[in-house]
Amino acid sequence: MKTLSKKLDEAEKQISSFDFMESYNKNIPAGFPHATEALLKKFKEENPVFFTHGDLWSLDEHRKKMVDWFQRLNH
Repeated sequence: MKTLSKKLDEAEKQISSFDFMESYNKNIPAGFPHATEALLKKFKEENPVFFTHGDLWSLDEHRKKMVDWFQRLNH
């Protein structure tokens, strides 16, 4: 149970775009596009409402939105 709690804490933590990109790319399933600095910048520019903490990212808040956004880009 403690491990699950720790994972949730990590997912909710506010992190830099670089740390977000590293974790996102490490944990994304095969076949999904990987994040790059340029794509993160474009996502942030197109979705400023998702960034209530300035330049900080959250795996919990942004990961699913990135996956959905990538899918829209590729269609």
